[in-house]
Amino acid sequence: MNNGKNLKAVAYGEVLWDVFDKEKKIGGAPLNVALRMKTFGCEVAMISCVGNDEDGEAIINQVKSLGLETDTIVKSEDFPTGLVNVTLNERGSASYEIAYPSAWDKIELNDFAKKIASDADVLIYGSLVCRDKISRASLEELLQTQAYKVFDVNLRKPHYTYEMLEQLMHASNFIKFNDEELLEITATMKSPSISLEENMRFIAEKTKVTAMCVTRGKHGALLMWDGQIYENGGYPVEVSDTVGAGDSFLAALITSLLTGKEPQYAINFACAVGALVAQAPGANPEIPFSKIENLMLNVKV
Repeated sequence: MNNGKNLKAVAYGEVLWDVFDKEKKIGGAPLNVALRMKTFGCEVAMISCVGNDEDGEAIINQVKSLGLETDTIVKSEDFPTGLVNVTLNERGSASYEIAYPSAWDKIELNDFAKKIASDADVLIYGSLVCRDKISRASLEELLQTQAYKVFDVNLRKPHYTYEMLEQLMHASNFIKFNDEELLEITATMKSPSISLEENMRFIAEKTKVTAMCVTRGKHGALLMWDGQIYENGGYPVEVSDTVGAGDSFLAALITSLLTGKEPQYAINFACAVGALVAQAPGANPEIPFSKIENLMLNVKV
């Protein structure tokens, strides 16, 4: 898929090592989105911070080798590169223990990052990076740019407040939830409904953001676009782990929508990508476009 080749994207937030039982892999939701958008032909920069240590150097080298702009990743002398201990249950669903403070909690924008952001078509950001006031202040500066702003809700207790989430939603053009996140947030906002579609419309009414999606695990996803709801019921795969599946889903969806694909195609494509990531171990497996197409056509892959 090369239709995103002219799309300039900036991802802002955590870059880190996901530490599994026997190995560690680069991760962080914004980085996972950025890496997948790159595979779709987008020009992508990652704005973050790593420690001046071996883990940080390894992240920069690996991210650079994968084609992302890394001069926007600064090094901290005072804080270590981020680590997250990932535990998988019997269904492959992940839980996370996130070290604090980490270098990505202390992101400060260099001049090059500001220039890249000012020229970007789309800015992807999440809620986790706002747990520290330094990284949150840098995000608030980036939100003043003219880029299309994609808010990836990423609830990791205890690293958020509902006041902060509402502010981040109001600042966005597009919001991505999973079903549990949507229902938790709308319940706090006093929504009377437990319907996903009704709560998407509730969020739209409260925030004036009329583009959003809700992932439903193996049951696919819902998309609101131009006031209409589109649905995909999911693609059956044998799950290895769910790490990064939602991030790749978002990358596929945003790239498709912002490069002019029809909304139903976009949600179908995104669900296929998310399913294939869940089928493979880790957050960033290589996925040939032919495999995505085969799954969308309901051909056994």
